[in-house]
Amino acid sequence: MDLQLARLPVLERYKLLVGLVIPRPIGWVSTWNENGVANCAPFSFFNAISEEPPLCILSFNLRSDGAMKHTLKNIHRTGEYVVNLADEVTANAMHISSYEIPETESEFAKTGLTPVPATMVKHPRIGEAAASLECKVERCIEFGPERELVIGEILLIHAREGIIDPVSKRISEEHYHPIGRLFASRYCTTRERFDLPGELP
Repeated sequence: MDLQLARLPVLERYKLLVGLVIPRPIGWVSTWNENGVANCAPFSFFNAISEEPPLCILSFNLRSDGAMKHTLKNIHRTGEYVVNLADEVTANAMHISSYEIPETESEFAKTGLTPVPATMVKHPRIGEAAASLECKVERCIEFGPERELVIGEILLIHAREGIIDPVSKRISEEHYHPIGRLFASRYCTTRERFDLPGELP
């Protein structure tokens, strides 16, 4: 089957891309809004893209009502944000925080999550998250009226005790069990892993 995306409706393109490009890491972004309400929302068009400089990328579309997403409004206003990483322990709270609620309400309150002061940015991190990346905006790139990319410089990583070895800086497979986004309400774990030969025969 060959499908030219330019000939397909946007919804069909979305279904194809999110169903094929899996699993995707989840950028669970936390911010304060201008009235001091703590906001958090997950985005699966997310990844780390560079170590020098240390950068990550987020992709935003519009809300279902056509308005800018609260997270993106807060990023535009302050130039900062926190990307939290969800694991098996926080999966349900992450999923619940994806529902659209009024800007006057907090996803932290809805999910029982704890906003904790970040170290280098003004927004909160999610206290229960496996790890948090404190970021400042490096640049924003608009792709038409409905899609915007935000590239952020990662200033600081906070991790739950036991996830990062303090000497080697390696990540513990025993203590870090992130989840990946598939499509719709489908997610996956990362417990099944395998090695491949280090050299070609």
